[in-house]
Amino acid sequence: MFWPFSIYRLIYLKQRYIWAQIRILHETEKALLIDNGMKIWIPKPWLHGIRLRNNLFEIYVRENTVG
Repeated sequence: MFWPFSIYRLIYLKQRYIWAQIRILHETEKALLIDNGMKIWIPKPWLHGIRLRNNLFEIYVRENTVG
């Protein structure tokens, strides 16, 4: 197990992914226009998953993409 503030973690940063609740406003072949409090375009290669849960869309993306 690694310490939370170690040199290893600074050198080898692990990308974290999250499920973010969104509203899909528009879709093109290359991107989605989403609304999660602010409207932004997300390129489709950045999406690692889309699911419908309790009538809400969620996308699986890198933590800093939507948050």
